[in-house]
Amino acid sequence: MLRARIVGTGSYVPEKVLTNQDLEAMVETSDTWISTRTGIRERRVCVTDTTADMASKAAKNALKAAGVSPKDIDLIVVGTVTPEMAFPATACLVQSDLGVRSGAAAFDVSAACSGFLYALDIANKYIKSGEVKKALVIGVDRFSKIIDWKDRATCVLFGDGAGAVVLSAEKGSKGVLSCHIHSDGKHWDMLYAQNSCPQTPFEDKEQASPFLKMNGNETFKIAVRTMGNAITEAMETNGLTADNISLLIPHQANLRIINATRDRLKLTDDKVYTNLDRYGNTSAGSIPLALDEAVRTGKIKDGDVIVFVSFGGGLTWASAAVKW
Repeated sequence: MLRARIVGTGSYVPEKVLTNQDLEAMVETSDTWISTRTGIRERRVCVTDTTADMASKAAKNALKAAGVSPKDIDLIVVGTVTPEMAFPATACLVQSDLGVRSGAAAFDVSAACSGFLYALDIANKYIKSGEVKKALVIGVDRFSKIIDWKDRATCVLFGDGAGAVVLSAEKGSKGVLSCHIHSDGKHWDMLYAQNSCPQTPFEDKEQASPFLKMNGNETFKIAVRTMGNAITEAMETNGLTADNISLLIPHQANLRIINATRDRLKLTDDKVYTNLDRYGNTSAGSIPLALDEAVRTGKIKDGDVIVFVSFGGGLTWASAAVKW
């Protein structure tokens, strides 16, 4: 069977570290309040890096790890809701920066924190169809530019970052086993950010706030339920039990959500990977960033079964199972 196998991972975060103590000087909050309720102690924020910069740097690291030339890439899919421009797609800017051949397809996917898994699902289908031999899948977001830094309920949660994987069409049992993507648009107003386009001469309504808005309590409840269901879907599709899972890499949004998901599936701590204490919620960047870190620290070994799960604005949720 032809599968999309992950042959290289890469990630990138900006240099600037914003700690909880730094936020204490900006809004009415405290390190204790943030860390006990979210599990976050610091995050990275862009100063000079753009969304495209982060995506390209993560992609270069993934290509290097894979030993694959940019000229061999047939498809670039970028999951992001903070694109470099309205158009062209951030993926096109990455294509130009990396020197990926002219004629290769490149486009963005908007699914908020589920963006990377949506992009993975698309690239996986292209590879399984035989149309693509090598694909670059990137998750990247720069939420620092859509956060209201005076809103203590949201500014403590998010950070900037990117992660990437190189997929290769290979025969055998290793690779992406299945992907599952879902959405429920009727709950869009629980987590959203309006466009910041200038007002036209033909509008008489006030300009909407461009900042992220979130109903935290309700979002938490839905996230725990849907992420649990998404993991179960991936397990049942592939005949897996909790004992078969080598590592769960969840979207890094909130430690309480991750722990609730872990407890629901009766997984031990060593089977759940977290790094949000150092990066916060990097949206579409969180899963590939955590994956790259897990690979580089030896947490993932040949033959391991990895399960990914995410939840984000839309509302969207997704899961995937991969045999390493």
